[in-house]
Amino acid sequence: MEDSDGDPRVSRRGLLRTSAGTVALSTVGTAEAAGEGTRGMLSGRCPDATLRPSMGHCAGSSMEGCADDHPATIELREAVADTLEDRYPDAGALLEAGFKPYFDTLDGDDGGYSHWLHPEYVGDDAVLDPERPESVLVDDDSWRSIGVMFVATRGDEPISPPAVYEAGDDGWNGPPEDDDGHRPDDHDHHPDGDSDRCSPWHYHAGTPGRLAWWYYRTVYEDAYRDGELAPPCRTPCMLHVWTVDHPEGVYAHDGPPPEYREREPSDDPGFETNSQPGEDELGWDALPDEAVPDRLPESFSLADGLGL
Repeated sequence: MEDSDGDPRVSRRGLLRTSAGTVALSTVGTAEAAGEGTRGMLSGRCPDATLRPSMGHCAGSSMEGCADDHPATIELREAVADTLEDRYPDAGALLEAGFKPYFDTLDGDDGGYSHWLHPEYVGDDAVLDPERPESVLVDDDSWRSIGVMFVATRGDEPISPPAVYEAGDDGWNGPPEDDDGHRPDDHDHHPDGDSDRCSPWHYHAGTPGRLAWWYYRTVYEDAYRDGELAPPCRTPCMLHVWTVDHPEGVYAHDGPPPEYREREPSDDPGFETNSQPGEDELGWDALPDEAVPDRLPESFSLADGLGL
């Protein structure tokens, strides 16, 4: 991948940005200076890994068959919206419910919102369950929830995710189930899309996305203490459902532009803070001390994440 101007150098913004999350790297300058040698070092055992942000389609995935006005999409989006409104309307409610703040985007067209993840939901048996979203997406201006990100894991291990719906389905049937609590997905990969299938799952193979997932696992799940020293070759499969309007649709990979996220700011932050929704950007500085992890993303280096 190259920057839009064709410059092969790695910019700080380019290395940090990823739709699934980013980790600030304290050795970006070192990586930039190392050039192609660093690319090989970063790939290592992961031939598909890239230095810059990149993502791929999960097995059986396809957005070709997805439509915002399909009954299954409408039903799923409404179920997600009900959960956010009733249980997780804003940052204060998320903090109280056990979600962990994960400020990982930069200012810009796809910045200004943050991922909040729930370790219990990431590791449980539920998949594509609106009542137990692995991640809630929050607008950092209003501090209000604007969607969710489902993560296809079971017991912290990535799994093959289910389709949202297939051709002929007249509605979403709820979280998939079989004897083990899930329906395996054995469909072939459809790189060009399958018009009979809506399965908008994607993974991240770029270094920023891999390090972002490693950071979450290290800080909030003690993966480092469990011996997980290096990030995986790719993240688990992920799927967005936006409850605010989005020019690219309900399942768009990137965040909605700022004008689509405008919401009335929360009246009450929901926790002790000197910051105010609508006036101050939601970030680490706005949170109470007990909600801030001991190590923030910028304290990690590229070598930390790659186990070098």
